[in-house]
Amino acid sequence: MAEQALYGAEHIKAYEDSDGAVGYTWGDHGATILVLTTVGRKSGEERKNALIYREVEGGYAIVSSNGGAQAHPGWHFNLEANPDVKVQIKGDRFAAHARVASEEERAKIWPKMVEVWPDYNTYTTRTDRQIPIVILERS
Repeated sequence: MAEQALYGAEHIKAYEDSDGAVGYTWGDHGATILVLTTVGRKSGEERKNALIYREVEGGYAIVSSNGGAQAHPGWHFNLEANPDVKVQIKGDRFAAHARVASEEERAKIWPKMVEVWPDYNTYTTRTDRQIPIVILERS
């Protein structure tokens, strides 16, 4: 069973401090979480986000859902400006390169993401944009 849900900075701090012992599993469907560090496209400062992920061929998939808002989340724009990111999965910290999944990759990965976070399908009804999947490949 998933632990009590943490959010935002509290989630990231607990995750980092415990090497994922706290905050790795999230939500009712047992979604697994990584911490993504991007460089702010305007500020130049590091920005961290706790995000649901799935391991996929070639790397790790995350979804730029932003809860179904009309715009991508800020972290997505950051990685478009600078695709070199840092990732933490439990105690494993590594550099990665981010890229948007191809249409073919997205078609294969989307159902896997919905398995662990069914709300992704709901989010598609809230926006006109196609919600991108981002692949994080170890550098």
